[in-house]
Amino acid sequence: MRNPVKLARRPNEREIEYIIIHSSGTMQGTPLTAKDIDRAHKQRGWCGIGYNFVIDLDGKVELGRSIKWQGAHCGACGRNNDSIGICYIGGVNCEYEMCDTRTPQQKLALEAVLQTLKAVWPDAEICGHRDFAATACPSFNAARCYKDITGEPLI
Repeated sequence: MRNPVKLARRPNEREIEYIIIHSSGTMQGTPLTAKDIDRAHKQRGWCGIGYNFVIDLDGKVELGRSIKWQGAHCGACGRNNDSIGICYIGGVNCEYEMCDTRTPQQKLALEAVLQTLKAVWPDAEICGHRDFAATACPSFNAARCYKDITGEPLI
């Protein structure tokens, strides 16, 4: 996998209770980068990208907002300060319906990132955005799908 993510927890860092998975809400197969999301979030008046990690269509893991900073991905639910946000590109099928469009490469990359994060924050609960808000995001049941992830980093 490209762009390995290496994390080390420091005592003064914020406590992470949740790892929240999102989809970008873009049509299946449509490329989008962390830079594109950063630009869109700035147009909303935010200071930059709200997600900590973005997983593109070919499984490349891009860094978004530093995990040292409060995110901007689950604010209406009050979860930005105690969570890390991961966004995979996709989530909508050709009929414009929310749908699990993760590529095999995205699935592998997402699992690797989750295992790495759980190694640093073993008690953090893996959830989908839909577990906190009235949304279908990330288009699949992330809590059920990743309930057995342990902190054994693959990357």
